[in-house]
Amino acid sequence: MKLIWACVVALAFTVPAHAEIPLDLRGNFEQGSIIVGQTDPAAEVRFGETLLPVSPNGFFVFGLNRDFQSPAHLTLTLGDEFLTRELDVAAREYNIQYVEGVPQETVTPPPEVLDRIRREGEIKRAARADVTGRTDFASTFIWPLTGPISGTYGSQRVYNGTPGSPHLGIDVARPTGTPIVAPAAGTVVLAEPDMYFEGGLIFLDHGHGMIDVFMHLSEVQVEVGQEVSQGEVIGLVGAGGRATGPHLDWRMYVMGERVDPSNLVGPMPEDEPEGETAVGDQ
Repeated sequence: MKLIWACVVALAFTVPAHAEIPLDLRGNFEQGSIIVGQTDPAAEVRFGETLLPVSPNGFFVFGLNRDFQSPAHLTLTLGDEFLTRELDVAAREYNIQYVEGVPQETVTPPPEVLDRIRREGEIKRAARADVTGRTDFASTFIWPLTGPISGTYGSQRVYNGTPGSPHLGIDVARPTGTPIVAPAAGTVVLAEPDMYFEGGLIFLDHGHGMIDVFMHLSEVQVEVGQEVSQGEVIGLVGAGGRATGPHLDWRMYVMGERVDPSNLVGPMPEDEPEGETAVGDQ
């Protein structure tokens, strides 16, 4: 499988019993990043205390969350051999944004919608519970939507003077109805037309605990269980749920960690047409 990767940023400290376990790591070693590795398919791989699945061709993946504190520890075991790596993880600076005029019921949901929020939370947790054997996570990704970036990963927003949770996605502002495509092949594990916070919502599984999240869609054009190819249209831009304007909020989980999907695609193309501006999520 052809891979295109960013350069590895960090050097690693290695303590092998026998330096015979192959290991290749690709990704940016900073908060929010996704790291894809390859080793002997028979090796056991642990990231910290988490046992990672390893594919038949030796691929595995792990994520560094927004506030990950360096160093990261990776341990590989193969028979009587072992390999440990202590990886330096760079800290990132995050923007603080102030948003006024947001309907207060979406900043502090009224009691009558709390049952709906809890019920939808259970649906989302169940949809990303299974760790499948797909290996699309190791392929080349593309932007699901191109246009002005109106919100960045890790930033925090203050709504009507009330600090919100950190924003854990990347917002791309385009007009309502603009097509959104799959950044890589995968299986649809959630397709909901109207969630309280997210509006139209899709979860796309790429395997080994990597799940793409697409939020605020005006139309969901896939179904649960559907296999999609890279570049296939899965939905349309909207402003549903808790949003202040039409845009896509693209997020990603890797083994439960919320990471920055833009690490997989590189800079936004500069020659794309301008879309409607949007503040982003509330």
